[in-house]
Parts: sequence; structure tokens; C-alpha cells
Amino acid sequence: MGVAAGFGVLALGAVFLLGPGITVSHAADCGNVAAPGLDWSGCSKTNIMLQTSDLQGANLVGAHFDSTDLSDADLTSANLEKATLVRAWLKNAKADGANFAKIEAYRSDFSNASANNVSFANAELQRAEFAGAQLNNADFQKAELGRADFDKALLTGANFSFANLSRATLNGAVMEGPTSFGGAFMYLTRIEGLDLSKAGGLQQAQINLACGDNTTILPSWLKAPSAWPCPPDEKD
Repeated sequence: MGVAAGFGVLALGAVFLLGPGITVSHAADCGNVAAPGLDWSGCSKTNIMLQTSDLQGANLVGAHFDSTDLSDADLTSANLEKATLVRAWLKNAKADGANFAKIEAYRSDFSNASANNVSFANAELQRAEFAGAQLNNADFQKAELGRADFDKALLTGANFSFANLSRATLNGAVMEGPTSFGGAFMYLTRIEGLDLSKAGGLQQAQINLACGDNTTILPSWLKAPSAWPCPPDEKD
């Protein structure tokens, strides 16, 4: 009893030594089932089926969802910063206001997702699929988007500043208001038929690298290069 009491006093003393206002971080709820607001930060959830899961407002920072099916899931306002979503499925997901900054999502599928007002800043999104997605006011600053597909995506107000858009497919996207391309790398970016009349930050050097045609609408201060149209892109 004396030894036990001694340990109790030591434990109590340790709590007080932490000082006022200092809290000990709790472990993530990795064993819990998907639910709004849960904490899966740093958890491994790879190669599983999470379709239609409700993860509204969840803390998913640094979580691993590689090859996981999140189709039709609700990720509204969830925080997925630095999460990995390589080859993950997010078709038809609801993700308005979510944070996807610094994610690794090579070959991920966001087709037909609702992802307005989201952040993909500094994200790795090579060959990601965004066809038909709602991405109004999305932030793609400094994102890696090589060969990403934005066919029929809604991109009004999106920010591609300093993003790598090499060989990305933007033709077929809808931009009904200002969209920023300041400093974006647009080597062989497909912009055939795209209305860029309201785009901001575009420079002639970017247009000279891109692939448009006589249906591409450019801002008044830019002109179509004589090299247009480009040959068909070789898919590999």
C-alpha cells in the first residue's frame, strides 16, 4: 500500500508539474468508425471501403487513404492537410470548404466531386482526375498538376498561381469569372476551346507553351501563337 501510495503521489505531482494551461494531446481515434468530427489524424486507412462515409469536419491531418474508396463520402470542412490519397477514389464526394493542402494524391479521382472553396495549395496531384468537379474558388497555388484532367470542371475563381499545369487538360472546363494563372507553368497545357477572356495573370510566354486552337478565347492583350494547334497528346 505504501508503494502504491507513493506512485500516486508521483503521478499527481507530474500533473502539477505540467503547469496551468498546458494540456496533453490525446491519441487519435484510429479505431473508431467514420463519423462527423472524429480524429483520424495520422491514422492508416488504406485499401478500405469508405463510400458514403460521413466525415464532416473530421481531423484527417496526415492520415493515409492510399487506394481507399471515398466515393460519395461527405468531407465538408474536413482537414486533410498532408494526408496521402494516392490512387484514392473521391468520386461524387462532398468536400466544400475542406483543406487538401500539401496532400499526396497521385492518380486520385475527384470526378464530379463538389469541392468549392477548398485548398489544394502545394498538393501533389499529378494525373489526378477532376472531370465534372465543382471547384469554384479552389486554391491550387503551387500545386503539382501535371497531366491532371479538368474536363467540364467548374473553375470560376480558382487560383492556379505558380502551379505546374504541364500537359494538364483544361479544355472543356468552365470559367465564368476571374481565374488566376499568375506564374503557372503551362507547358503543353490543353486549352483548346477554353474561354480565358476573364483569366488573370496570363503572360504571352505561358500561352506560347500551351496548346490552344482557333476556338480558344484569350484576353485582349495576348495573341495565339503560330504553332497552334498542337499535335494530339501521347498518352502513356
